[in-house]
Amino acid sequence: MRSAVIGLGVIGKQHARILRERGELYAVCDVQADRLSPYGDVICETNFIRLLDEHKPDVVHICTPHYLHADMVIEALKRNIHVLCEKPMCIRTEDIDRILQAERGSTAMLGVCHQNRFNPENRFVKEYLRDKSLVGGVGYVAWHRTAEYYGADAWRGKWETEGGGVLINQALHTLDLLLWFLGDPEQITASICNLTLADSIEVEDTATLLCQGKSGFTFYATNGAPHSFPVYVTLTTEDKHTVTLLPHAVLIDGEYTDLPAETKEVYGKPCYGKGHVALIQDFYDCIATGRHFEIDGKEGARVVRLILAAYRSQGHSISL
Repeated sequence: MRSAVIGLGVIGKQHARILRERGELYAVCDVQADRLSPYGDVICETNFIRLLDEHKPDVVHICTPHYLHADMVIEALKRNIHVLCEKPMCIRTEDIDRILQAERGSTAMLGVCHQNRFNPENRFVKEYLRDKSLVGGVGYVAWHRTAEYYGADAWRGKWETEGGGVLINQALHTLDLLLWFLGDPEQITASICNLTLADSIEVEDTATLLCQGKSGFTFYATNGAPHSFPVYVTLTTEDKHTVTLLPHAVLIDGEYTDLPAETKEVYGKPCYGKGHVALIQDFYDCIATGRHFEIDGKEGARVVRLILAAYRSQGHSISL
């Protein structure tokens, strides 16, 4: 595969590293030319469309700021180029339909990088729940982000370019896991606010969600914690068992479960988990064999729809 990474920020560098180790890094693209200097052995471009049209990669990894994702995904799919898009797939409701239409009209494959679904402990829980019914769950993300973090990139902390705050950035992966385990809710009531960064960002740093349906869940997320704490998810089955999911550990009814041994390296921040390598491997296997990739456009849209509904809720219950 001739693979290109678009956007060489924090996460783009990790995609480039993985592809280089796989022997498939064909090109890189970033509007900041200084970011290209470590990649002198591959094609380097500053213009995305020129990269697509002149260098014709087989696969592009979209790792740009959030507001650029939708148009870049669509442009690549129009050219029948496979796309692996970092989260979120998009930040506007109208872009969901545009992307899904482009996906349907393309011979190429679209994958969305919800890599936490490939973490070993999360795969274990998904398999454990395969023949069980759930009645509900709870999750929280309590992390610490500073004004300096948001100030490091001009697109962060703005509705127009980031699309939101803690929900659409830091908490998206945990919300995606809750949807993966529990299914989509029918109603959502949400409250968002800015408790610690009001003088630095216009988006929320804290959110609370009540999601109701056959298997409802409550969720709390903040970037205002004094420290970044481990993500926590608990699920309850219909027969009264509890499954608690922690980073690198699973408890069933309070007892630690033996997980398969794994030594996968973390690429990037520890909070990214260990799923990127496995997800990319599976995506490329799907391209090679024609097997459907499980996190396609429709699947990637689920958590975006939920988050955008939470932003619309303003404390009122709305249907999904």
